[in-house]
Amino acid sequence: MVDALPTPHALRDAVPLSDATQGTVERARADIREILHGADRRWLVVVGPCSVHDVDAAREYAAQLHALQQEVSSSLLLVMRVYVEKPRTRLGWTGLLHDPGLDGSGRVNDGLRIARALFEEINAMGLPVATEFVDPVVADYLQDLVAWSAIGARTVESPLHRQMASGLACPVGFKNSTSGDVTAAINGMISAGATHRVLTIDDDGRAAVRQTPGNPDTHLILRGGTRPNADRHSVHVASAAVARERLVPRVMIDCGHGNAGPSGAQTVVLEDIIRRVQGRNEDMTHVLGIMLESHLEEGRQLFVPGVPMRPGQSITDACVSLEDTRRLLRELARALG
Repeated sequence: MVDALPTPHALRDAVPLSDATQGTVERARADIREILHGADRRWLVVVGPCSVHDVDAAREYAAQLHALQQEVSSSLLLVMRVYVEKPRTRLGWTGLLHDPGLDGSGRVNDGLRIARALFEEINAMGLPVATEFVDPVVADYLQDLVAWSAIGARTVESPLHRQMASGLACPVGFKNSTSGDVTAAINGMISAGATHRVLTIDDDGRAAVRQTPGNPDTHLILRGGTRPNADRHSVHVASAAVARERLVPRVMIDCGHGNAGPSGAQTVVLEDIIRRVQGRNEDMTHVLGIMLESHLEEGRQLFVPGVPMRPGQSITDACVSLEDTRRLLRELARALG
């Protein structure tokens, strides 16, 4: 069975980019570039649900995060995780874009429209959006609404994703591989900085070849692997490795995944980072920001297709509560001064 999708042009016409949203995206991209290249002393904080499964809950979270941004804006730039695609090691729910009904029906047409409308609404609040493009085709539909994008640990070695990153207009973070090795991510950053001829679709949905300009605004994300790599030694080693390649010489620390361990204790990771910032530890000069999976409610719930899920609690990885997120980010902002 083959279902036709709208063209990128048609979806942008259906859910257009407002002036307010365009301003949010452009300002955030410029601010993030300045953070990456050392012209802005703030830290970049990519924070929000592991995945979005309920649009109303995402709106509520965004409103609360936007209010927090006003408090911490002198030390932190908050960008909301709005992840609508999920890579899976084996099987599982693949995200709001691919299965918006949470029932396996795979209504991708609806998912594209819902995702674009949500990105537009959050940006219109004045809060920039971060996402991971698991399928490079999706970038053609949504990238004009995205301030920052990630290449995940499962796709960091993929030539298609490296080529996609080379054509994105936003800064891109490359995660180390699931084993913890940073070499694949560094190679990906080098590749993304170069120009490529990429097979893609044009605005009218036709197969096309596009020449990418190369993306100079990439950075490394430490997300742990077989062991955590948020510690001082790992930060030093990783930052030295990217510096040798004349890439952005500072790294982002992901408080979740392999750094949080099997217990998923993101708060422990972030509290340790805060202590190191407070202690003026030298390794923190090699850090440009953090990632934190956070939702309205703490933890996660078991996803069962077709069964109603609680709207404000993750159905993928466990998240820090919004209450704890506020506390931790306020502490981080105070520590950074």
